Amino acid sequence: MKTARLACTCGKVRLEVRGAPIITTECHCNSCRAAGDHFEALGAPDFRSPNGGTPFVMMRKDRVDVVAGSEHLKAIRLGTGSTRRFITTCCNTPVFLEFKGGHWLSLYKSVWPVGTMPAVELRTMTSDLPDPGVLDGTVQIGKRQTWGFFAKLLGAWIAMGFRSPRVEVQEEVILR
Repeated sequence: MKTARLACTCGKVRLEVRGAPIITTECHCNSCRAAGDHFEALGAPDFRSPNGGTPFVMMRKDRVDVVAGSEHLKAIRLGTGSTRRFITTCCNTPVFLEFKGGHWLSLYKSVWPVGTMPAVELRTMTSDLPDPGVLDGTVQIGKRQTWGFFAKLLGAWIAMGFRSPRVEVQEEVILR
């Protein structure tokens, strides 16, 4: 099983991921765009696509380990929603996104060494875009998520024995 070593911009937070991704997506939902604006205001390193989408490599939780620097992770929620976005307190690098009860983590582009992030397979939530004309036709587009997207998530959950491990964090902030 292939292992990738990932890190925040300053290197204090390090992760190891094993195996193939569930899927690599680029999200265009209102929530990801609002969180992206917040992260950019904090001075986050590059984590968006040129079209404003947020690329994610979706990995099973049991295949992602924070091997150093977990004390530098902070969870951020937009309001009382179920999505937690983890950013570093050392250099404001977006690290991953976790859905409540989810069995996967969506790892941000910013933790992958340049040129190593798997190619985006699907653009999701494009119905939230104010101007869909910013998208080119090089990647499959879903107005929401596609059936194939959900099939891959279900397959990964079955392979995990229907477990959904929780990610523990010392600090959590609710915005708004």
